[in-house]
Amino acid sequence: MTKAVQESTPAPYDALAEAKALLRRIRAAALATLAPPDGEPFATLVNVATEPDGSPILLMSQLAAHTRHLANDPRLSLLLAQSGAGDPLAHPRLTLTGKAEKVTEPKRRAALKARFLARHPKSALYADFGDFAFFHVEIAQAHLNGGFGKTGRFDAATLLTDVQGADALLSGEADALAHMNADHKDALALYATVLAGAQHGAWQVTGIDPDGLDLADGDLTARLVFPQRVIDGEGLRKMLVELAKAARS
Repeated sequence: MTKAVQESTPAPYDALAEAKALLRRIRAAALATLAPPDGEPFATLVNVATEPDGSPILLMSQLAAHTRHLANDPRLSLLLAQSGAGDPLAHPRLTLTGKAEKVTEPKRRAALKARFLARHPKSALYADFGDFAFFHVEIAQAHLNGGFGKTGRFDAATLLTDVQGADALLSGEADALAHMNADHKDALALYATVLAGAQHGAWQVTGIDPDGLDLADGDLTARLVFPQRVIDGEGLRKMLVELAKAARS
């Protein structure tokens, strides 16, 4: 297995933490595929969400050129880039390489659909059209460019979240999302603004995994990273109570 290598990363810059944050926060990515018959490079734009372990989820029309390319050759690259004022190259971006797998097994497809629509609710308008399909991206490598002089390279095992032993947490995700979004809006606002550094807004939680919460306010996103790994509902409850106390103090 390839080990993680951090290149030109001045302390105290944490390249892996930046890469993990981009993987969870960025809602759209540049997708590069290889067009038959000669492997001509082809780039487009796609919406992206993540599975609990961080693997990207794509929802694509099977009539699209890039989807046909992937049916011929599943290799791809995704560029997740943070935008902002000033020089675009001063902002961090994460390049992923790997393979796309169309998901048709009903239970697994339903899980991908729930995660994707939590991040992109407007996609519910066409998610079940006959020509659309959900794809799991198996990451091989990731390259972070965090801005000038800040880089890192990671394999999938280093970048992704360990979900071993977290079945109880993941199986209860839907109920936890509904409860938190209905009854704990004040706490979510604290998590987003005080702990995750986001602007004030109507924040909701869109995803839960052992490493943290994915938060969204319309087109804005934030990531709350847990200080310790959480694997079940009781651990999640205790963690969120402690984080709310920390934010209020």
